[in-house]
Amino acid sequence: MELKIFRDTMPQAGADCTVKAELPLETEILISDYLPPVFKLVKCFAKPVVLQKQLQPGRLTLEGYLRCTVFYQGEDGAGLCQTEQKLPFTKQLELPEFTFTAWTALVEGQTEYLNSRAVNPRRIEVRGAVNLVVTVRTQDKADVITALADGGIEQQLATLQGVRSAAVLDKLITAEGTLNFARPPAAVLDITGNAVNREVKLLTGKAVIKGELQVQCAWRAEGENTLQNQTASLPFQQVLDVEGITEDCTCLCVAEPVGFSLAEGEQDSAGSLTATVLLHLRAWRPYQLQYAADAFSTRFETTLTPQKLAAESLAGLLDETATVTGSGPLPDAGAQLRACFVSYGPLQVTPKRDGMALTTRVTATALAENSLQELESYEKTMELQLPLPAEIPPAAQLMPECWLSTEDVQCSCTGGTLEVTITVRVRGALLCRTIQQGIGSIALGDPLAPADPEISLRIYYAHAGEAVFAIARRFHVAPAQMRAANGLEADLAVLPQAQHLLVPGT
Repeated sequence: MELKIFRDTMPQAGADCTVKAELPLETEILISDYLPPVFKLVKCFAKPVVLQKQLQPGRLTLEGYLRCTVFYQGEDGAGLCQTEQKLPFTKQLELPEFTFTAWTALVEGQTEYLNSRAVNPRRIEVRGAVNLVVTVRTQDKADVITALADGGIEQQLATLQGVRSAAVLDKLITAEGTLNFARPPAAVLDITGNAVNREVKLLTGKAVIKGELQVQCAWRAEGENTLQNQTASLPFQQVLDVEGITEDCTCLCVAEPVGFSLAEGEQDSAGSLTATVLLHLRAWRPYQLQYAADAFSTRFETTLTPQKLAAESLAGLLDETATVTGSGPLPDAGAQLRACFVSYGPLQVTPKRDGMALTTRVTATALAENSLQELESYEKTMELQLPLPAEIPPAAQLMPECWLSTEDVQCSCTGGTLEVTITVRVRGALLCRTIQQGIGSIALGDPLAPADPEISLRIYYAHAGEAVFAIARRFHVAPAQMRAANGLEADLAVLPQAQHLLVPGT
C-alpha cells in the first residue's frame, strides 16, 4: 500500500560562522595651519566604520573607512589638540560556501597595534593594524514532512515555532543642527552622540523612523587647559523602502552615530553641526509549523531517516544599561585629568554560575597632565556583564546582534589613583537557535508477521518517564489503543510513574 506524505517548507537557521581579517594602517597626517604644531603625541585611536556589505557564495566584501584619530600636545602651551583622517578600505573575506535566503553580518573592530611618531611639528606618521571580527549568520529553507496517511501509519506530531527574517537593512543618513558655544573654542577635541528612536512605524514595504541624536562636544577655550562640554539635540526622520516588511513584523532599529562635522559660524553665530548615522533595521515575522516528529506502521516494517530541524526564534529585544567601574594607580600622583575616552571589544555570550550574560571588554583611556605639565595617557580595562533572561532554554544557542554606546563617563584622577565609572547602553536583539528532531524520509517495507494466536495477553512493565508513543511503537500498536486499554488520558504523552501496561492485540 502506498504511503501518503505531506510536506511544507520552513525557514531554517543556516550557517553561523565568525572570521577575522586584518586591516593594515599606514598613513601620514598633516597638521592643518589652523591647528597648533605638535609638541608631543599623546594617544592614537583607530576605529573601522563599515558602510557596505555584500555576501556572495564563499566571499563577504566589506567597504568602509578607518577613522584614525590622533591626540597630541600642542607647542607653546597650546594644550590638548586633535586631528584625524579617514582611510577608505575594501576587504574581501573568504567564507565557507553555503546557500541562504537571508543573512546578516555583524562587524566589530579590535586594535592589534598602533605606532605613531611626529616626523616634524606638522607631520605625523601612523603605522598599525586593526582586526575585523565578522560574525555571519544566515537563514535558509528546508522541506519538512508535516503529516502522513494510510499504510497503518501512526505519527507523533509536534509544533515548531520560530521567526522568519523579513528584512535586514543598514542605511546611512545625516542629521543637521547647530552647536552654540559660550565663546569661540580654541580647539574641539571630540564629538560623540547617542541616538534614540522615538517612533518606528511599519507599513507594507516601508518603515518610518523618527528619532533624536543627543550630541556631546568636548572643547577647550583659548588659554585654558580644562575641557568643557557642550550639548545639542539633532532630530531626524527617515522613510526607508524595505522590501518584505509588513505591519505585523517585530522590528528592531538602532541608530549608530559614526561621524560628525562642525563648521564654525561667523563671529558669535552658532556652528553648523552635521552628524552621520547608520540605521540598523532588522525585522522578523513569526511562524508556526506542525511537523511529524516520529512515526511507525501497525501493519508494515518501517524505515525512518531522521532530520534535524534548526529553528530560529527571537528571545527578545534588548535596550538595557549596565554600569562598570574600575580603578588603578597612576605613576604621577599630581596628574590632572583632561579627557577620557571609551572603547569596546567584541560582545560575547558567556555562561555564568546563575545563568548566561552578555560580556565585553571595556577600555577607558584617560588623558592627563602630569607634574611636568606634559600630557600622558593611562588605560584601565574592565569587563562589562549584562545578565540575560533566565527563561532561555538551556540547550539553545544564543546569538546577540547588538550595538554598544556610552551613556555616561565619570572619570577622576585623585591622589594618584585613576577611578572610572562607565554607563553603557546595549541595544539590539537576542536570537535563539534550537534543534528539533523530525523525519527526513520514511518508507514502508514488508508486512509485519501476524500475532501469535497462542498469546492472549501481554503485559509490559513500564518505567516512569517512558513515552506512550515509544511503547506503542515497540509492539506495533496504535497509541490510542494503548491508552484506551489501560484507562489512560487521551492526551497523555509520558507516564508519570512506573506501572504495568496491558498491550492490546494487533
